Amino acid sequence: MTSRAVFLAKIRKAQPSPVSLPDVPLFATPAGDRASRFATALALMGGTCITLQGLGEVRTWVADRFGSDAVIASAVRGIDGNRAIDYRTLPASLEDVAVGIVRARFGVAETGSVWFSEDEYVVNAIGYLVQHLVVLLDPMRIEDGLQEAYRRPDFRTARYAALVTGLSATADIEGIMIRGAQGVRSLTVALVP
Repeated sequence: MTSRAVFLAKIRKAQPSPVSLPDVPLFATPAGDRASRFATALALMGGTCITLQGLGEVRTWVADRFGSDAVIASAVRGIDGNRAIDYRTLPASLEDVAVGIVRARFGVAETGSVWFSEDEYVVNAIGYLVQHLVVLLDPMRIEDGLQEAYRRPDFRTARYAALVTGLSATADIEGIMIRGAQGVRSLTVALVP
């Protein structure tokens, strides 16, 4: 047996017995419309929330906002980008993409977060390497709080998950805030029924 195999066998033998995860408590839900609370929380984190009525309006909005020359990669069926992606796409090949378009599985009103797994991103780099991220979210799929989000079965079925909340930000000693310092420069969530 190789030293690697011996080492891994010792680790497997020393594993503690599995324990059940604790129940996540449910907290009181604030008053107000979920979509409105979501938009407010997202804005606090540097993101923008808009309402569009269908994929046709999304295509028009993207063309108007980013122009016809923008390099666009879309992971959303029904919205074609000019940079095709699929599960074989090398993540580094997205480094020159201006706009990434993805559909969130659900959102969280409490934090203005959107949830993605490998299924939504198709190539996980689309959420981090593109300059501008456009996220489609069905307003009926907004959870009140993180406690409801963590109870969803999505967390048990996805290989990985990302809750994205606004833009990355940094501030210097004088308190000058820079949003989009790492990762995307803008995040727009389009509420599309």
